[in-house]
Amino acid sequence: MASVSVRYIVDNVATALRFYCDQLGFTEVMHPAPSFAMLSRGELRLVLSAPSGQGGGGQSMPDGTVPKPGGWNRLMLEVDDLEATVSALRTAGAAFRNEVVEGIGGRQILVQDPSGNLVELFQPTRDEARLEPGRAARS
Repeated sequence: MASVSVRYIVDNVATALRFYCDQLGFTEVMHPAPSFAMLSRGELRLVLSAPSGQGGGGQSMPDGTVPKPGGWNRLMLEVDDLEATVSALRTAGAAFRNEVVEGIGGRQILVQDPSGNLVELFQPTRDEARLEPGRAARS
C-alpha cells in the first residue's frame, strides 16, 4: 500500500503511463480520463496529470500559469543493477540527462520520462544508503 504520493505534470498521460509501467516497474492503479492516471510501485503512488481545463492537478493557477513538466526535482528509485537497468532503458529509447556518476552513498543516473521529468536511478554502495538497510541486493 502506498504511503508516499508524488504528482508529475506530463505532456501526455498515456505515453507517460506506458513509460513508468513498461520501463520502471510501476503498476497502473487507475486511468479514468486522458488527463489523469494513478500508478504505484511499492509504497510510492505516482499521480500523472496533463495540463487541462478540467480541474485537478493539471489546472491553471489563478494567475493563469499553466503547469508544465520538467525541472530538477525528481523521484528516486533504488535499483539493484544500475548497468542492466540503464542498458534496458537505452534499448527502449529512453533519454538520459547524464551518465552514471559515483556519489558518497551510491551510483546514480538521471533518466527523463517522455515529458522531460527526471527520475533518478540509484544503486546504493553503502548499506545505510539502502531503503532497507541489511537487505541484500535482489538478483
